Amino acid sequence: MNIHASARAATRSSAPAATAFAGDVMAGLTDTPKRLPPKYFYDAAGSALFEEITRLPEYYPTRSEIEILRRHGRDFASAIPDRAALVEFGAGATTKVRLLLEGGGLADRLGAYVPVDISEDFLNAQAAGLRRDFPRLSVDPVAADFTGSFDLPPSVAKLPRAGFFPGSTLGNFEPEAAGAFLRSARRLLGGGATMIIGIDLEKGPAVLEPAYDDASGVTARFNLNLLERINRELGADFDLSAFDHRAFYNGVRHRIEMHLVSRTDQAIRLLGRDIVFRAGESIHTENSYKYSVPRFRALAEAAGWKLARSWYDDAGLFSVHALTG
Repeated sequence: MNIHASARAATRSSAPAATAFAGDVMAGLTDTPKRLPPKYFYDAAGSALFEEITRLPEYYPTRSEIEILRRHGRDFASAIPDRAALVEFGAGATTKVRLLLEGGGLADRLGAYVPVDISEDFLNAQAAGLRRDFPRLSVDPVAADFTGSFDLPPSVAKLPRAGFFPGSTLGNFEPEAAGAFLRSARRLLGGGATMIIGIDLEKGPAVLEPAYDDASGVTARFNLNLLERINRELGADFDLSAFDHRAFYNGVRHRIEMHLVSRTDQAIRLLGRDIVFRAGESIHTENSYKYSVPRFRALAEAAGWKLARSWYDDAGLFSVHALTG
């Protein structure tokens, strides 16, 4: 969380995807300390749980960002050139881009909207809904992992480009990887492009920790669902009741950490191997880095961007920034 990046539905299964999942899970669970990539949270059940998380009273990022987008939609839209292709990284649901298309008046100005997401079925369903609601808007989805290399559709090759990366998903990256993503996005969008990006701000654990460990236990179910997915897709035998969800703020590293902690000494069977856990040993499933504006500015500038303008919600919990390349 940000597991709580954009919600995704289950991907269409394929041999390469299954092989990558198996390889990443085995590598993570045999590493020291144990870890699992957070991108695998978002099967169908995980995506539904994420949507539930965004509505929880403790979870402030989604409602704070939507407040900003509703209030300043025209400001964001004015930073995007006429006839541009708007590329949304990790698009998921279309709730936030709709605020720019409607409230920001972008629907009639864009050359194309290019949502990029790994979940092909969900992506195509969202694209169909946008085409229905905005019949004059060209919607050209790309099914790809936006953290890797991918090609934009040939139909947008001659259009100016802008980026949209809401949801504070950048916080899921380790700082070095965050910088690499920003450099990659700048190369994809081209010189002089604009990028609208959401960033969760630093704040104390009294606000942060409940957002990732809610009283009703939805985030715990979200975290544990990753083990359920491994059981279902890879034939493992995790006992979910033998693991506890744990989330805490690591102030030294400016990040929320999420873990699954083994209650007992135990061993699970995975792909023909025994994976041994000691009581109290954890699987590190997620980091969500929080930034001060100066630290984010430094990160963006090192990647070749300039911080042109920033917007905040009334409580000062969240921020949205316009970067120029």
